[in-house]
Amino acid sequence: MKILKKLLLSLLIAASMGAISTSAFAETDKGRVTYAPADAIDIVSAKIKIALEAATSGSEGEKVSDLIKDALDASKEINANDKVDMARSRANNKLKSAKTHAKESALQEAEQELKEAAKMFSELKGLI
Repeated sequence: MKILKKLLLSLLIAASMGAISTSAFAETDKGRVTYAPADAIDIVSAKIKIALEAATSGSEGEKVSDLIKDALDASKEINANDKVDMARSRANNKLKSAKTHAKESALQEAEQELKEAAKMFSELKGLI
């Protein structure tokens, strides 16, 4: 009888943990749009391209910095696996460096960093 009680109690605990799992009920917030990793990479690449065009056309450093921030914010949507996340983090470092250069009005350095970041983000699709 003692063994039966212990067995039933352990089964009850295991079933309740599986039934009330937070990851099983995970949903996105209302009003929040989620993207597939490939779509999110395309969005970030497009935003980097816009920032790169602004840097090459001679826009103000502050405007280019704001465009780079948009790309950084959009990159948070890329969520596939650990390898992709590590590569995304390295590419984000390039974007952060480009943003710093843009704030300092060193647009040629920012342009170079943006080109490298664009290349790194395009390589992310191979890791998905």
